[in-house]
Amino acid sequence: MHRHLLHNGEIRDSSERLLSPGQVGFLNGWGVFSTLRVSEGVLFAFERHYARMKYDAERLRVPFQLSSAELKRALEVLVDVNEARDATLRVAIVRNRGGLFESPDIRRDADLIAFTADLTNWGDGVKLGYKPEARHSGSPFAGAKLTSWAQNLAWYEEAHERGLDEYILLNEAGQVSECTSANIFAIQGNNILTPPLRTSGCLPGVTRAILLDGLQLPGLFISERELTPSELEASDGIFIASTTRDLLPVLEIDGEPMLQNDIVVIKLQNAFRQFREAYVSTHRRLSSLQQPEYTSV
Repeated sequence: MHRHLLHNGEIRDSSERLLSPGQVGFLNGWGVFSTLRVSEGVLFAFERHYARMKYDAERLRVPFQLSSAELKRALEVLVDVNEARDATLRVAIVRNRGGLFESPDIRRDADLIAFTADLTNWGDGVKLGYKPEARHSGSPFAGAKLTSWAQNLAWYEEAHERGLDEYILLNEAGQVSECTSANIFAIQGNNILTPPLRTSGCLPGVTRAILLDGLQLPGLFISERELTPSELEASDGIFIASTTRDLLPVLEIDGEPMLQNDIVVIKLQNAFRQFREAYVSTHRRLSSLQQPEYTSV
């Protein structure tokens, strides 16, 4: 994490003690979050991240009063203060009131917290394993990106103890859903397939959405389809996609080498990179010295 963070519209030092045990959202994981890629000082695909957070906040009854412009401006100030022009940014809206153990001195219905960190080198590919019964597609909160992330972190840690990079999470029907922090895609001929939101229980990742509706590649067709583990393993190639990783090929599943389709993966990687570059070029902003004076939100 970089030196400064954003807390309720104020830039604070990350070493400061800013939370109270009586903020129920921090004790119960009652909040929503998103992870953004900062590229050349631009919050890539910000509109998509904001829309997902707003939707999830409504589902989870998390107060979210900030407009898109207000949140974007606050996050840009954090980027400038940390000089995080090419970085990862995490933003969360956490509910403060509710339940039996709410602190009597809480003044805000929700807290806004954001911080930045350096980009991670994820290598050239990932080794995966399976985690059964890890997603419930029938849950009314399936697909919501909640701050209650302990299960994913526990599975991620367990995967690393096994020499893996991630787990493939299966739903209650034994179908492929997603990874602990990435969506998954299968290459089958000219078709690029990813589990559907409605029946798999996966998160609606922003990178996933861009691949589905933002890219046009001649001869390649990207769509949703239910996948079993055996169908996934029989693919011509597999890759994962996320904000922090972009697109990474899957090298192994449970120790078994997977077929590699480098031509298709490289085409998709290049197309996604070009999409981001085009977004950045059309969303460039004034330098921090030229920005209007910031007021807290």
